[in-house]
Amino acid sequence: MAKILIIEDDPLMQRMYNKIFTFEKYDVDVAANGSEGLSKVKSGKPTLILLDIMMPKMNGLEVLKSLKASEATKKIPVVMLTNLAGQEDAETALKLGAVRYIVKSEHEPEEVTKIVKGILKGYTREEVPTG
Repeated sequence: MAKILIIEDDPLMQRMYNKIFTFEKYDVDVAANGSEGLSKVKSGKPTLILLDIMMPKMNGLEVLKSLKASEATKKIPVVMLTNLAGQEDAETALKLGAVRYIVKSEHEPEEVTKIVKGILKGYTREEVPTG
């Protein structure tokens, strides 16, 4: 079963995405800020991370840099899920290694779920043993 870590400081968003992905039969964990998220990545080994940008203690771009700099976590797909609609933020996140940049206000939660499912299918396909 795929494990999704949601790193998001908004309790409403945390609960909503936790419920949606739990309903979809994913193992879900949440973190309320960037530093808590990093420690949960190390202890929980998620299959995919949903990461907000604007958070206390450590913002999402700092978390992303840290994840991609570590051998142990650099291959975990990270989806930026944020309210920041700026082109510059999106380009920065993608350059740093995010697989997708989603603006919350532009996508319904069901769309976000479909996007995440598609990403997970692609990543799990790579892990299928050959021959």
